[in-house]
Amino acid sequence: MNRNTKRILFWAPRILCILFAIFLSIFALDVFSAGYDFGETILALLIHLIPTCMVVMALLIAWRWEGVGAFLFIALALFYIFSSGGGSWVISGPLFLIGLLFLLNWIYRAQLKR
Repeated sequence: MNRNTKRILFWAPRILCILFAIFLSIFALDVFSAGYDFGETILALLIHLIPTCMVVMALLIAWRWEGVGAFLFIALALFYIFSSGGGSWVISGPLFLIGLLFLLNWIYRAQLKR
């Protein structure tokens, strides 16, 4: 495995996960147009940011333990599909992809360290 492939395999799931967390956070911005007062807006914003927090927590775990992270991201994708009655691949697809990339990262971990 050449050096560029190693770097891409290491950084791709991490960068994609950060971008996906930002993408999920955008959906929380709709609370500002709902007409809530200040306290209700803060509470609604925190509730809408729960999925983003779950993705960020999974990323923090996956950054250190890629195998566990792969399981977490695939589990999050499956949870979304089943909890939303089929869901959308716009949300579950990137989670599966990130999970598979962390799985590859874990499988080739010894080669990536060289």
